[in-house]
Amino acid sequence: MPDVPATPTARLRDILQLRFTDLFAALPAHMLEPISPARPLKRLLKVAGYAAVRLVGNVFRPVRNPEQLRGKVWLYVVSQNNYDSLHFVREARMDSVLVAGQSKQIGRYNRQVNRLSLRRKLLYYRQLPKVLLGLWRTEGRKAWRFFDLIFNAIGYYEVYCRALRHYRPKAIVFANDHNDDARALLLAARACGVPTAYVQHASVSTNFPPLGFDLSLLEGQDALDKYRQCGPVHGHTELVGMPKADAFLASKNQNPTVQRVGLACNALDDTQAIAESLGHLLREFPTLTFTFRPHPGDTRDFSFLRQQHPQLQFSDARQHNVFEFLQQQDALIAADTSTHLEATLLNLASIYYRFGTHGITDDYYGYVAHGLVERANTLPELSTLLRRYQQHKPADLYRRAAYYNATLGTPDEGRSQQRALRLLDDWLTKQA
Repeated sequence: MPDVPATPTARLRDILQLRFTDLFAALPAHMLEPISPARPLKRLLKVAGYAAVRLVGNVFRPVRNPEQLRGKVWLYVVSQNNYDSLHFVREARMDSVLVAGQSKQIGRYNRQVNRLSLRRKLLYYRQLPKVLLGLWRTEGRKAWRFFDLIFNAIGYYEVYCRALRHYRPKAIVFANDHNDDARALLLAARACGVPTAYVQHASVSTNFPPLGFDLSLLEGQDALDKYRQCGPVHGHTELVGMPKADAFLASKNQNPTVQRVGLACNALDDTQAIAESLGHLLREFPTLTFTFRPHPGDTRDFSFLRQQHPQLQFSDARQHNVFEFLQQQDALIAADTSTHLEATLLNLASIYYRFGTHGITDDYYGYVAHGLVERANTLPELSTLLRRYQQHKPADLYRRAAYYNATLGTPDEGRSQQRALRLLDDWLTKQA
């Protein structure tokens, strides 16, 4: 395994490496603003709010967990999607517990995860001046631009080292390899000698940190190829397919024509372009049923679409997982989202169409380049593709996903959870 960086500055650089990429700095303003405001005064106010609500607030909120954490297999989650991706391990192993940081928001599962206390995080802010200076030397202006993110990340590593020494977990299973708290726990686990495993929960990108777990269970060859571009691949890797898709692969969409179309967007997509695209599609295809689904992390208000188009249906990503949404569709239109892969696995006709002309990402996951989905560059092209699928949707579209899902078309198709659990069981036995 890679060595743990020796200084607080080097550790913070490792923990925040995705935040220091050019891709992150170039995110559109409406997407970056909630994460790190553009104006320095707003960043300082955000830091003050974090200090008051989280750092000081956590001191007065002791953690009382419903489950015992000592000696267990920790399933560390940072989001609702992470929970959905690791819950099958919790159901199968009585010695596992779902764990998150003290105030981490896990969507509808907030009350169903155990918490790691962050009360002592406040004690480590004496590092701040030296860390800021060190990161200014290595990252230049980005250190000041993302001062608030650096501030937030301080102390995670030290607090998590203390928690690991106290609870002595058998191992930690992650579903995220790039969020600051997950990166900090990974470094802490290395420092404390706690074995780590990783279950991929969504498509990955070449901007991710290098793979650094003892065991990595990846969905398919695509993920492994991309991680090899990120840097040295450490530990043992296995290709297991997509565990969260198991329950849905047996009910692939066999409708010979497209009658229901889902449109999924994320925070990168331009609001006006989304509205124009929906208006065009609803006029061009009055007999089709369209359902609009914003990303669960998208904070924009899309209620104006409901007022403009009463016939438009909506899907709430905070209430229904992506497969439940896709089961109600025959086709998907979206830009850069891993929902394309999930749609193709269910044999939906999935079309890549960019809502807006931002230069941040273009075929970010390589779905078009590898033939997973077809691309429309203009609204007329989008209409042409959709009209073709409206007349005939092939029954074997799902086969395109074999590069991304290693079990597709094999005896293990639909049994990724069992395969992943077998590998985890064997690995945990060797750790004992």
